[in-house]
Amino acid sequence: MSSQSRPRAGRTPQGRRRVRGAVSLAALDLFARQGFEATTVDQIAEAAGVGRRTFFRYFRSKEDAVFGDHEERLADVAAMLEDAEHDDDPLGAVFRSAEAVLATYLDEPEVSLQRFALTREVPSLRDKEIASIDGYQRAFARYLRRRYADQDEAGLRAAVAAAAVVAAHNHVLREWLRSGAEIDALGRLRAALRVVRRGLAESWEGGAADGEDVVVGVVRTGAASAAVLKQVESALRDLSSP
Repeated sequence: MSSQSRPRAGRTPQGRRRVRGAVSLAALDLFARQGFEATTVDQIAEAAGVGRRTFFRYFRSKEDAVFGDHEERLADVAAMLEDAEHDDDPLGAVFRSAEAVLATYLDEPEVSLQRFALTREVPSLRDKEIASIDGYQRAFARYLRRRYADQDEAGLRAAVAAAAVVAAHNHVLREWLRSGAEIDALGRLRAALRVVRRGLAESWEGGAADGEDVVVGVVRTGAASAAVLKQVESALRDLSSP
């Protein structure tokens, strides 16, 4: 087949996803073998079997290639939430979306572990990671704002719920990554989301029980979930101390 008649791999959505995935995998492999700073865009393109122009058609930088599937994952989440627009349990729809995001990490443990190692070593990749997390949180909040539109403080409820779901997801994901992909992450996430649902229900519907104290915390948006949990646990211990 001549080069003129050969179909381009990136002409269809599925083809574009395959090309993007191949370039991202090639980048991660090179970063693992020879280091992030030592790897060039030309080397990544050559390893993936594409041209330099093709690389920049899909990614703006080496950093973007590390999170090559982020846009597809975010689009999948948006589609899931759109399909759940009339779901009787909007929070449950967000929970299922969070589980679907986690499943994409669990399906490719080696890739997930490589990415985790890189983000710990390269500061610019940590910034990209934070930006990708923010994308999911904003998608969850947009959906919940629509679903809570007829309730008081709809925007606040949506923002708090979205942040809680993302924090639970990220906490479990990091536990799984630190374990070397050994723990039952999906089971832990479901347990964590039950805690989120219970906490939100108590706050919004019943308030604090008589005689109970309420702890209100203010944290930076980029704070690690583990650090947030430690602060909350410390506050609760202080409350229970005589």
